[in-house]
Amino acid sequence: MKISPKMKKALNDQIVLEAFASNSYLAMASWCEVTGYQGAANYFYAQSDEERTHMLKFVHFLNDLGATATIPAIKAPVSSYKSLEALIKTALKSEQTVTAAIHKMVEIAQKEKDHSTYAFLEWFVNEQVQEETKFETILQKFDLLGRDKLGINEIDKYLAAEAAAPEADPAA
Repeated sequence: MKISPKMKKALNDQIVLEAFASNSYLAMASWCEVTGYQGAANYFYAQSDEERTHMLKFVHFLNDLGATATIPAIKAPVSSYKSLEALIKTALKSEQTVTAAIHKMVEIAQKEKDHSTYAFLEWFVNEQVQEETKFETILQKFDLLGRDKLGINEIDKYLAAEAAAPEADPAA
């Protein structure tokens, strides 16, 4: 099966985004760990692994098509944050960037009548709804529980529970 050069480039660009997201979440986890937010650290270590898994899905998809994935060098992520809330806002922005890129690829697939890539991307469309909702929900916790030490401690506990919970399949 062949894909267009435009689609191949978009899929390879997504590998870059997913790799950067994985590294960013790893840096966030590290910051949380040294700052004393162990629940958030566990949450973001898991998020980092999840993004790496997403990256691998794109690598395998391209390779399975004979299009050969390009493994990128990526820039270093931000490694320091002024607060847990600022970190969560950064994570949400990252997910919004990924969502926009996924939607752009879906549009390319539709325009090119590339049904196999379109079907592959459907899972990611659903996944991104969950990802953005997750971070929006966490941000709501700051308004509900507060930004004082007790509120942030409760948010850290919430993130610990989320990290320990089994991941839901967005296709289900």
